[in-house]
Amino acid sequence: MTDVLTWTIERRVQLTERAELLRRELAGLEVEVARLEAAEVVFGQWAEATDGGRRSSDIVEPEPEPVVVGPGAGGMRLVPDRAEGMGIEALTSDYRQIMKIVADADGPVMAKDVARALGRELTPGKVEPVRGQLRKLADRGWLARTGSGRYLPR
Repeated sequence: MTDVLTWTIERRVQLTERAELLRRELAGLEVEVARLEAAEVVFGQWAEATDGGRRSSDIVEPEPEPVVVGPGAGGMRLVPDRAEGMGIEALTSDYRQIMKIVADADGPVMAKDVARALGRELTPGKVEPVRGQLRKLADRGWLARTGSGRYLPR
């Protein structure tokens, strides 16, 4: 009888760990799908404006911006892994703003709730980047993610 209980507990722990790995992999895939969808839209607009590249688009290219080295440049992480005693000062202003929105909420929040609080449109192209930021914060220990895809402060 004890062997069955031990096996059940071990199996549950194994499956929980595997489910977490799959959730992380799925989150990465969803971010990539959102990026590809955005690229399809941009390419479609370009193809429409240039008749598939057969004529000039008459689009004026902006001057390149000077390169500023900061978080996210040269392999630096925008969201560091959270360590004991680390405050939100370690995050960029965008991520601090998201953390404040989640902390001030009455309960678990969804990506569209955060996007709305940030003043963004509730279209997939505007909500998906927020969802990616929330996942990144959860993966690095700043937020807790529920099974239903909602986020809570830790």
